[in-house]
Order: sequence, then C-alpha cells, then structure tokens
Amino acid sequence: MGEVRFGVHDVAGVRFAISPLWETVVSFSAVADPGRHAVHLPWIAAVRPLWEDRALARRTAPLRALVSADPLRPDPPGFLTPPPRCPLAEFEEELAILMAAAAPEPGADLPGLGEALRAWWEAAVRPYWPRIRAVLEADIAYRTRQLAEDGIQEVLARLHPTLRWSGDRLDSPDLAPAVLDLDGKGLTLAPSAFALRCRLLTGPGPVPPAVVYPSRAVGTLWERRAASGEGLARLLGRSRARLLAFTTSPATTTQLAARTGLSLGAVSQHLAVLRDAGLVTSHRYRREVHYATSELGGALLERAQGCSAGPVSWP
Repeated sequence: MGEVRFGVHDVAGVRFAISPLWETVVSFSAVADPGRHAVHLPWIAAVRPLWEDRALARRTAPLRALVSADPLRPDPPGFLTPPPRCPLAEFEEELAILMAAAAPEPGADLPGLGEALRAWWEAAVRPYWPRIRAVLEADIAYRTRQLAEDGIQEVLARLHPTLRWSGDRLDSPDLAPAVLDLDGKGLTLAPSAFALRCRLLTGPGPVPPAVVYPSRAVGTLWERRAASGEGLARLLGRSRARLLAFTTSPATTTQLAARTGLSLGAVSQHLAVLRDAGLVTSHRYRREVHYATSELGGALLERAQGCSAGPVSWP
C-alpha cells in the first residue's frame, strides 16, 4: 500500500492541472496495447494507420523502445512524465521542461525522445486535444463544485475507488511502494483520459508531486449520437435538437457550426436558448467556450433517442 502524507499546509496546497505531455505518452501506450484500452478503440482505429506509417514509425522509434505493451511494465518511465506545473500548460511548455530537467534512463536518447513525442502529439493527439481537454476540464469542474460543497477531504476520499483518505494521508495500492511526505509542497491532482489507474508523479526540487487519476466520463469521449428524433425536433426545433445531440461531447461554437452547417451566429443564438433552458452548460478555457449537455439535456436525449458509438470522424 503506497501513501501520500499531508501536513497542515499541504491540504491548502492541493490544486488541479491537466498534462498534455502525460496524455501524449500514455496514448502511445494505448495504441501499442489496444486490448487494455477498449474505451478508446474508436480513436485507436482512427490513428492506427499513423502508427503503422513507416515515416512516423522512424520518428517515434525512441519512444517505441521505452513505451511498449510489456505487461511487466504497463506504465511509462517516470522521467518521461514529470508532474504538471501549470493548470493551463501547453504541450510545448511541458516538453521544454522535460528536455531541460529529465534524468533519463541509461542509454535513453533524450533529443530523440523529444522529437518522437512531438511527432506523436502533432499526428495523433493534437487534432483531438480540444475534445480530450474538454472532458478533463469537465472532471475538474465537477471536483471544484464538490470542493465548494463538501470540502477537500471529501474530494480526496471520492477521487477514485482505489484511493482512500484516512486522517492525514492518501492511501492506494496504485501508489505502492511509494511513501511520500509532501513536506509543505502541496499536491497536484491531474485527471487523465488515458490512465488505467492512479499514478504518482514526482520530480526534483520544489515542484509539487501529482496524483494522476482516471477522469470521469471517459466513456463518452468518442461517443457519437444519432440524429435527433422527430419528437425532440418538434419540441425544440430541428436546429436546436441537432445542436443538443452534438453537444454530448464538449464542443465550441466553431466546431458545432462545422458539424451542423449552421452559421456561427445561429449556433450562438440556439445555444443561448438551450443554456437558458438548462439543457446545456458552458465553461471557458482561455479564449474558447465549450458547450456540453447538462444532466437534464442528456436525460432528454436518452428519452428521445438511443445512443450509439461510432468511429472518430472529426477532431
């Protein structure tokens, strides 16, 4: 049983972050071993041709040598996944930190690994990143509301079934064999779309360690809904019903306009009506606003139509 021990100031230093570098590394593992990542099979089917492309295979060869489907080593090497330092970090920022501070394993080609990570990010992760990021942000929004209502101890206790909060420490078999005293550094909590279990990330110096945990609602990440039923179209109007169906995965107005063929102005007006009715929610990430169905909107869709998963046809 591994554990993370908290001091008085560490509880106040708990924060959330998203790591595009972590998702890039672990998504590579998902394609290498799709049997362990069934929820991502639609995405894996979409990027598998890239994985098999000879040119990309040569560029990612150093990464393939470290991240394999070896059941004895299911997690990526620790030096490839330092704890995230910034809630809004970009991939290139995290990669620069990795290149500057990593202490690679003997024989590891650090410049080659950097190029391999960049190549995989650009080809297979970046096109889908807005969708992945929106799911992770939705998890953080849920935890933040939980924090406001129930306090940080309840957040830690309900973060994941394998984690257990007991007094002044966070215990989990997933964190074994580590026993870590935070010693005033605080702790970063990082939801992940591709993580199969919780993972403790540590780094040198004063950087707070991080606990990566599987995000909520990952099962909806690659979900695609059928066109809305006639009853729902009569109730809401055909355009609003279509928009509601397309927001089962978080999306921006630009993405929704591209999917529906509506103008940006029309999409914005319809979304305002749906939001006022409590059928969609919105949250901002930098300059983008993402819209997603609320619980009420999802229940309405489930009542009106079935839900089907399909191949990923858009980023």
